[in-house]
Amino acid sequence: MARPTKWRHVEFLPDVTYFKPAGVPLRDLEEVVLTVDELEALRLKDLEGLEQEPCAERMNVSRPTFVRIINSARKKVAEALIKGKAIKIEGGTYRFVQSLKCRDCGNEWKQPQGETYNECPKCHSTNLMPIKQRRRQCRNYK
Repeated sequence: MARPTKWRHVEFLPDVTYFKPAGVPLRDLEEVVLTVDELEALRLKDLEGLEQEPCAERMNVSRPTFVRIINSARKKVAEALIKGKAIKIEGGTYRFVQSLKCRDCGNEWKQPQGETYNECPKCHSTNLMPIKQRRRQCRNYK
């Protein structure tokens, strides 16, 4: 019997899902498919600069699984850049997770897609707000 699927948590869904080298017609390109969970691993590790353990916790996977995901993602991106292939972002084993915050007690938690919390799990208040993605600013910007 196969092991049940463990959904990876993803906090970011991209607006743009296709990248291609400039000046090369689409019909002449090979594609590399980067899954949404691989993109999330790249975002957490390389863009946000988190260590592997916090990345794994946020994605709801073990640290060794996170390492396999990030290594696969980096290999695909390197292949696309070196060999001039297009990158298509799609698929994967993931659930979109939204961060929520209670305005009354300040408690923060993650709500997986499809699950609805009408009240704070800590204080049972219904005064909730979504937490938007925090964008890091470049430190070298003058």
